[in-house]
Amino acid sequence: MANKIDYQTVLNPAQLEAVMTLDGPILVIAGAGSGKTRTLVYRVARLVETGVDPESILLLTFTRKASQEMLERAAGLSDSRCRFVSGGTFHSLANRVLRTHADLLGFSNSFTILDRPDMEEVIRSLIPELGIPKGIPRFPKRGTLANILSKAANLRKPIDEFMPEEYGQFLEFLPQIEILERLYGDYKKAHQMMDYDDLILYFRRLLTESEEVRKSLSQQYRYVMVDEYQDTNSIQADIVKWLAHEHRNIMVVGDDSQAIYSFRGASYRNMFDFPVQFPDAKLIKLEENYRSVQPILTLTNALMDHASEKYTKCLFTERKGGEKPRVVDTRTEPEQAMFVCRYIKEQVKKGQPITDFAVLFRAGYHSFELEAELTRQGVRYVKYGGFKFLESAHIKDFLAHLRVVVNRDEAVSWVRILRLIKNVGPGKSNAIIQWMKTHQIPPERVGEWPGARKRDRGLKVLTKLIAKLVRKNGKPEKAVEQVMEYYVPILKERFDDYPRRQKELEQLIPMASRYKKLRSFLDDLVLEPPTSSVDLDSGEKPETLTLSTVHSAKGLEWPVVFIIWVMEGRFPPARAYNDPLSLEEERRLMYVAATRAKDQLIMCYPGQESVPVWQLSEIGYRNGLSSFIGDLPEDVASRESAGIRKIFFGRQLYEKASFDNQLDQRESAGFSQGDRVRHPAFGPGVVSKFVSNDKVEVLFRNAGRKLLHLEYTTLEKI
Repeated sequence: MANKIDYQTVLNPAQLEAVMTLDGPILVIAGAGSGKTRTLVYRVARLVETGVDPESILLLTFTRKASQEMLERAAGLSDSRCRFVSGGTFHSLANRVLRTHADLLGFSNSFTILDRPDMEEVIRSLIPELGIPKGIPRFPKRGTLANILSKAANLRKPIDEFMPEEYGQFLEFLPQIEILERLYGDYKKAHQMMDYDDLILYFRRLLTESEEVRKSLSQQYRYVMVDEYQDTNSIQADIVKWLAHEHRNIMVVGDDSQAIYSFRGASYRNMFDFPVQFPDAKLIKLEENYRSVQPILTLTNALMDHASEKYTKCLFTERKGGEKPRVVDTRTEPEQAMFVCRYIKEQVKKGQPITDFAVLFRAGYHSFELEAELTRQGVRYVKYGGFKFLESAHIKDFLAHLRVVVNRDEAVSWVRILRLIKNVGPGKSNAIIQWMKTHQIPPERVGEWPGARKRDRGLKVLTKLIAKLVRKNGKPEKAVEQVMEYYVPILKERFDDYPRRQKELEQLIPMASRYKKLRSFLDDLVLEPPTSSVDLDSGEKPETLTLSTVHSAKGLEWPVVFIIWVMEGRFPPARAYNDPLSLEEERRLMYVAATRAKDQLIMCYPGQESVPVWQLSEIGYRNGLSSFIGDLPEDVASRESAGIRKIFFGRQLYEKASFDNQLDQRESAGFSQGDRVRHPAFGPGVVSKFVSNDKVEVLFRNAGRKLLHLEYTTLEKI
């Protein structure tokens, strides 16, 4: 028996309007934390309560789990028949419809759906047909090729429009990839196959071309609702338009301020185009927030006031109290990590659960220093998005070369580094390790293995590297640079996304510079992590701190949220300055990060750190606090400097003071950041940053990045 719901009591006025308006097109702008899921659940219940057949209601979400949970909640609130509402994803709906009407597209209704591994296997089988000659740079791996073909399908764009920006390292293979795209399409059609992208594309084509199918679906689904509409792509928006073409009973729910998935093909424009497709659409804004205290909402409202295109909304809450968000200049990256770690430990000591805290960041590698500090201080954490620094394959490979120097019997690391060498497989690597152990062969003589053949010259190169590393008094920073020189060519051979991984490896250089001994560096950095998540699941799970990229944190919330690296060149990243649309998406990403906080928001940036010099040509000289935060009114956040009692009244003032202060400290050296210089051995370069009063980092054109001691080197301005 159905339960009677008192909608006016359980819903606020805006939610009530969305729930009680049943007919016609409706666009619901649901601000962060404003109860959009609650609104959808109650609307399903209301439709069934008024006599609408549950099977004629369609609820489209981005995961099947999300729709199932909503329908279960609706059934629990009102009528168990809510479970019979048609809920699911765009792909599941497309599959059902295409199975029925496949013949209209030239397919059998028994067509095969290719999952991602199947897609990659088909691509692998087609590569030989491209006739790529041997001896040229490595062709992209099948996983990368699948990403490229999928993105072209989702964006409805030619590959050459996005490849220079996102896959520039493979631009020379553009003609072959374009041929592969055609071969792949022909293969699928010939073998009666569709991949995930095809399901959506063919579904839209069916709706566009067949009036009979459109009418049939309109009669079947008289009421359509779509969640997270800001995350749909243009193809899905077309599908929505055609599904509601006959009856126009369509409600879409989303937040243009949380559109952050353009890299997946999502288009924030769909939110603004909906009223164009449906001119009589009713616009309803959910602005009452049930998550955050007002000071946090005041900051996020101000943040989006600067957006170039938006649905203006002003989030408010009935929650009382709350302190202003804090903006903290921690001066350096290590101090940023220590500040976050120290603050959390102090609050936990006072009784606050560690699960109340989350640290968010723009990119996975931004947390590496923090991860190391948390490990040193014994703070348990889990990381979402990106990957755990010390458990990444390329990080383990890299550090293995250093570990065999401090412990030559470290068999696990020997296996890792030997298997990176061409023509050395499991059998050979085990034989080499056994030979070294039996005969007490030191690491720097590994190349003398009796079983080596002429083609095993990789052993000789490895021997030269290890010989450099075992020299006495070698500094950890120098050792890391030497391994970098050796390992980067291997990295490029093994990983298609080597530019990102190389940036992550470069984070080890400044970390190593703070140690005098290699063993101490490795002991602090590498505390054997679990080999799999299963190791952490035995018994009761311990309470942990959450580290997460902002993308992975969407939809979640915590009482206390830190956002780190809130700094020009990092958040927003340097590449965004070249594209106004990218810069706007970065602003929305900052909004998503800030609106995860319920009670306290702390934004940190290491003000004395510099943008890498190679980015200066892209963005000009930008440094210090992120312009997204620095441009906000002064009264929306408190600003402070960790360890220094000083008030900063604006971004521009602070940047000037900080930069001038650095120059004052370096006047005796005679160099400034950005100076063009020449070294007798390394040639021309540019001063990228000062590490201390007597040390300077220079990026040389031919020799790469070097840390020089000004008292013991010759460096002249040019």
